[in-house]
Amino acid sequence: MTDAARRVADSSPVVAPARAALYLRVSTGRQADSDLSIPDQRRHIEGYCLSRAWEVAAEFVEPGNTATDDRRPAFQAMIDAAMQKPPPFNVILVHSFSRFFRDQFQFEFYVRKLAKNGVRLISITQDLGDDPMSVMMRQIMTLFDEYQSKENGKHTLRSMKENARQGFWNGARPPIGYRIVEAGQRGAKIKKKLEIDPIQAETVRRIYRMALNGVEDNGPMGLKAIATWLNDNNIRTRDGGRWGLGAVHQVLTRTTYIGQHKFNYRDYRTKAPKPESEHAIMEVPAIVSEAEFEAVQRSLKARSPKMMPPMAVGGPTLLTGICFCACCGGAMTLRTGTSSVGREYRYYTCSTKARQGAKGCPGITVPMDRLNEAVVGHLEWRLLDPKRLEDLMDQILERRDEWVDQRRLHVADLERRATEAEARLKRLYDAIENGVIDVSDSSLKDRIAELTATRDQARGDAERAVAHIEKIGPAITPESLRAFAMAARKKLRQRDGSFARDHVRAVAQRVEVVSKTEVRIRGLRSELLRTLTAASGVEAAVLGVRAFEPKWRARNDSNVRPSDS
Repeated sequence: MTDAARRVADSSPVVAPARAALYLRVSTGRQADSDLSIPDQRRHIEGYCLSRAWEVAAEFVEPGNTATDDRRPAFQAMIDAAMQKPPPFNVILVHSFSRFFRDQFQFEFYVRKLAKNGVRLISITQDLGDDPMSVMMRQIMTLFDEYQSKENGKHTLRSMKENARQGFWNGARPPIGYRIVEAGQRGAKIKKKLEIDPIQAETVRRIYRMALNGVEDNGPMGLKAIATWLNDNNIRTRDGGRWGLGAVHQVLTRTTYIGQHKFNYRDYRTKAPKPESEHAIMEVPAIVSEAEFEAVQRSLKARSPKMMPPMAVGGPTLLTGICFCACCGGAMTLRTGTSSVGREYRYYTCSTKARQGAKGCPGITVPMDRLNEAVVGHLEWRLLDPKRLEDLMDQILERRDEWVDQRRLHVADLERRATEAEARLKRLYDAIENGVIDVSDSSLKDRIAELTATRDQARGDAERAVAHIEKIGPAITPESLRAFAMAARKKLRQRDGSFARDHVRAVAQRVEVVSKTEVRIRGLRSELLRTLTAASGVEAAVLGVRAFEPKWRARNDSNVRPSDS
């Protein structure tokens, strides 16, 4: 070496060996058994560091998170460490760029963010430099990784949707009221399905009964009232927590409980609902009937402030919110006026005419007292006719014995669960007395508490179910129907009008004023049956009342015809 060359070598700065952080990631448990497992990645990366005399300064392990976004705890911890000044390491090593990110935009964002703080990203299987050609190659690789990730996700989702259509569970926690059971094996995969959990299913049924009939048939209850009652009566969620409005609403609106579980219903990132065409329906055992479910949906819709203002539901006016003009479809609103002698009067009038004049709608005006009397009178003398009630009740009573038998089987299942839990508790206590189990073991206390809660809830649900069966009482006779009709007629004439208002809203979803002499009342026969049977001590929805055409009084001779005003 010449003197000049020696002087240049002596003046060159000494480059310190790199300090490396290892980032190891797998997306799923299945990858742990393949060549992308965490130990395999660690072995290859440590060998790479050893061959270059690099020091391993830190290790960040992501045991089961996708690389399509940055919502990864270990990844964020690594980025936070790399952003320190000075950083504890100057190189991040990954097995391949896909381990770092599968989103090309996010990949470049973090690579540039790290570079500004003097930290480089290196893939041991895709070793590239920093020249423009290498940067372009890296961008092409990450773009291909993103495409491949989306294609794999599309194919995986298609397989999972088909799996759901065949009635198999794709994973995650089951809805309350169900539990996961093995349904067979196909190759290396164990297929699973949902079956009814008798203890939690009774809680679901109780929530539906309260939404429709309340406690002891005291009237329908809202979400807040149901949640409060459940918490006050120490009926907890599956995790032992307290009920909230969201949890109750989810139970009351989930189609799973009528045997139709929706898979791929929401976007897992944004939680936004997906189009119905992308849903996959998985058949599961039903916990409530379709009639009961539909009745609850109508009740929730009627209670929603978006659909009907609170004043229309709880206000004193009989037909507010359900009375419409048959000519234009607009709502009939209450108006007041004063006669020439100073007498105040009220009447229903077409809201379209009130806003736009006669050109908007010819408009119909009916005195409030006359229209109210006509509607209540029709309910009183036609719908509450004992012979008509007897005909309507026949279809309910035919299913009575079948329902009772099903409930008794359910009670037997609950009692069996309580006995099993009691037997397991006894075996645990015997093991503790014999010194087989260490009393100080914290998991033992949790297991005893879990078995005790299962036993107590199963016994309580069995007792309530038996009481519910006994409450049905003897078969409804023509005499009891006549007595019910007479009592209902008296309530329709209560001065405060509360029973009449609730009864009209229960059986009539729409009152259309055709003219001053003709009114159409539209409703669902299933709602009429449910209202009548609930008042008579039989739960129509539980007994499987089917829905009929919405015009349960469609003939002209059954229409209300108030006198001319």
